[in-house]
Amino acid sequence: MQEIVITGSRIARSVTTEAAPIQVISAEDIASRGVINVQDVLLQNPTFGSPTFSRSNSNFDIANSGIATIDLRNLGEDRTLVLVNGRRFVAGEPGSTAVDLNSIPTALIDHIEVLTDGASAIYGSDAIAGVVNIMMKKDFEGVAVDARYGISNHSDSITKDGTLTMGGKIGSRGHAVAYFGYSEEGAVYSRNRAGTAVDQESTGVLDGELDHAFEVTRPYLSSYAPQGKFTAGKSTYTYLPNGTLVTGFYTNGNSALGRQPDGFNRSAYRTIAIPTTRYTGAANADYELTDWVKAFTEINYAQTHTQSRLEPFPLASNQIFTDPSALGQWDVQYRDANGVIRNNPLVPAAILASAKDSNGDGLKDIQFTKRLSDIDNRGSKNDRQTFRAVLGLEGTIPKIETLVPTFSNFKWDASYNYGQTTQSQVSTGQVNILNFANALDVEQLANGTIQCRNASARAAGCAPLNLFGFNSMSKAAADYVRADQTLNAKVTQKVAQGNISGDVFQLPAGPLGIAIGVEHRVETSASDNDVLTQQGLNGGNKAPNVEGSYHVTEEYAEANIPLLKDLPLIHSLSIDMSDRMASYSSVGDINSWRAGGEYVPVSDLHFRGHYSVSVRAPHVNELYDPGTQTFPTGLVDPCSGITASGGGTLGANCRSIPSILARINSQGSFTPTQAELQGVSGFNSGNPNLGAERSKNISAGAAYSPSFIPNLSLTADYFGIVVDNAVESVPRQFALDQCYRTGDGHSGQFCGLITRDQNGALQYINSNLQNVGQLVTSGIDITAAYNYDLDKLGLAGTAGVHASYTMLFQGYTVPLPGADHDQFAGEIGASRHRATVDLTYSWENLNFDWTVRYIGPARFDDQFLKSYDWPLTTGIGAKIYNDVQVSYALFDRTVELYAGAHNLLDVAPPPVYSGLPGDVTGTETAAGTYDVIGRFVYGGVRVKF
Repeated sequence: MQEIVITGSRIARSVTTEAAPIQVISAEDIASRGVINVQDVLLQNPTFGSPTFSRSNSNFDIANSGIATIDLRNLGEDRTLVLVNGRRFVAGEPGSTAVDLNSIPTALIDHIEVLTDGASAIYGSDAIAGVVNIMMKKDFEGVAVDARYGISNHSDSITKDGTLTMGGKIGSRGHAVAYFGYSEEGAVYSRNRAGTAVDQESTGVLDGELDHAFEVTRPYLSSYAPQGKFTAGKSTYTYLPNGTLVTGFYTNGNSALGRQPDGFNRSAYRTIAIPTTRYTGAANADYELTDWVKAFTEINYAQTHTQSRLEPFPLASNQIFTDPSALGQWDVQYRDANGVIRNNPLVPAAILASAKDSNGDGLKDIQFTKRLSDIDNRGSKNDRQTFRAVLGLEGTIPKIETLVPTFSNFKWDASYNYGQTTQSQVSTGQVNILNFANALDVEQLANGTIQCRNASARAAGCAPLNLFGFNSMSKAAADYVRADQTLNAKVTQKVAQGNISGDVFQLPAGPLGIAIGVEHRVETSASDNDVLTQQGLNGGNKAPNVEGSYHVTEEYAEANIPLLKDLPLIHSLSIDMSDRMASYSSVGDINSWRAGGEYVPVSDLHFRGHYSVSVRAPHVNELYDPGTQTFPTGLVDPCSGITASGGGTLGANCRSIPSILARINSQGSFTPTQAELQGVSGFNSGNPNLGAERSKNISAGAAYSPSFIPNLSLTADYFGIVVDNAVESVPRQFALDQCYRTGDGHSGQFCGLITRDQNGALQYINSNLQNVGQLVTSGIDITAAYNYDLDKLGLAGTAGVHASYTMLFQGYTVPLPGADHDQFAGEIGASRHRATVDLTYSWENLNFDWTVRYIGPARFDDQFLKSYDWPLTTGIGAKIYNDVQVSYALFDRTVELYAGAHNLLDVAPPPVYSGLPGDVTGTETAAGTYDVIGRFVYGGVRVKF
């Protein structure tokens, strides 16, 4: 029996089962599912939760639109380790460790091993939830071509895919495989689906049952409209499509004004599934330098182009004019220093007449909102390139038995792995707010010419900007204020490692196997935004550049110790142990370990179990993000209402702040104004002082393959994971309360996040990441597989069934010590029950595959339901999807024709309307969990010679 290395261990073993819980997805499984991206295959496995990013849920995350990640056990993408051929793969998401599965050539995959157990002791950081090890084809010989075409029943999501694989021997001592692929997945737009064509909003619940009924306002149009909405004094103005200026503005419902709603339908511009184009190439080769030394190499290259698309930018006057005293109003220059009337010639007379001087600066004030359709639609074009190369040597030690008689079967490998991901992004629809302000400040010369008032601005190309009406901006003005956002990012990974394994001596029950190794890894990431984005001058909040790196050196050891065998009720009994020491430049020294074993009472039945301590070191963004600006809402200043006496500890802490005390002395109490409350800002940042997350993992299960029923296998495995010191953001209200109610108002980690201005008002409340959270999950995985030769029943062909089921017992997070549990088990994206059943039939040249996917009932986020006092049972019912494929081989199996359908019965996604947790903007459902494409049919041909 050939000795193999399975993902759960680095020790090669001649066994038919593995002590660790592993599920295997074969190349045949992938081909029969008819998918292009390996993410779609993995998401059919019920151990995976909803991905952070996919083609259908990332349209509004412009920096990461189109990325494909995975999330094992609902613990987050950063806690799932993705390997290729047992080695790390460079991240595709800048600042993170998450691998973009767009970079993996699906057609070149030999099989995928999913280890559903903590494995940091074997592979290092990030393997808290488990490991996905993608094994590529190495022994392929010949030439294979695969081409397919697919389309949804809505005539969108048009998909084209073509691959070429070639392989053969290099002389008598080597082998090489090369691969080239192209795929194109077309867009799906919200406007082309009945359920998403018009904006809608949930405004209440009608019942608290699954498959709920909600009060829904449809249409629910935006008040940011292309023609503009203008508030002057106590009057509001807008424009009709024919150009008429009218008073009043409304978005939905019936109007006493006798006209159609003025609001804007954002869904007409939004995207459900992002168009994605991929070019992939890969090669691997090995060559025997001697009878016991082999050189090998692996090369991967992927180029991905994605294009997100959403509605034009909504701009308001308070984004241009940020002076809190003016409350974001546009001060209209209408009188010069000599008292001469000098009206802004672009302001309609009716609006100017209604405008008032609301802040006493001698200028009339107008507030506006406008959808910038004159500029461009928003969206981002992302071009990503991923390159990875592995060079190494591997071999055996043939004379080690001579040197140490008890040593045998020793194998070794040494390799260097370099990976790089680059991203170039251009986002449209943004504006330079400084230029916008200049373009609004205009004057009219005696000859009637209208120009920008500021001479320097005119020299820089300033053109007067007319806000009033549809398509009111001139091209010159639009070009002057337009400011496309850019982002350039680069991620690199360098890994050098060496491993050796073998049998050190024979025990009565078998050989004692060991594996030892060392690894040095360097991770770097840099994301560079354009200058306006860094300064928050393009209509959005400030977003900094993020750069950082860390390195780690690790040593590990693993042992497999057979204890007993061939005894009554002990066919075999063994234990295995592993330990890894890691020294990080970022978090210092950390240790992970794993211990467990396997008990086989009879050859048909295997019991297995492990206890492990796994770790995750924080990534670059978590460590080094300087802070992205935000404007939090709903905060309560604990010092508000404090007077010259009383209030206990809180009162004393607040009065100890000189600016607050001065205000109390002058006003009698500290009472922030509305402008002060609205002006609170803050930054969400990383923390270079973060430590490592640490988890405790328990797994226990059994595998049963009864000899009296050939080709039947059953497994059941319990899993339990507790993640301590989880990296979480500190809630701002918590920081305020901890500083003033329980702290001293000045010192400590929470007071350091708070800045007040000279008047005592809150100015900034920052939130950084800290090791303050906890994650807990547990459940059971069950699999069954059976193949049966129908000839025994007098029928033709062979039938098979493979089923996998995951039941989630519990799952919750604790954001801060002492905080209430925030349950996620049973919520949308983490249904308690998920299953996939694959039925196959083959007869001579005909093959048929039918996959049934079950996603159990789910409720909405419990915190959301509690906040609205809605029944905690409010949610959605189960969904069942059917996928089929049929194929037929011709010409001595050199040609195979195939056709299939995903979501054959065209099951509609459950309604998760805007305003409800889980909704993905533009899809009106939880697009990361449920199918949003509808029935999708495809056909193709495979040729091999």
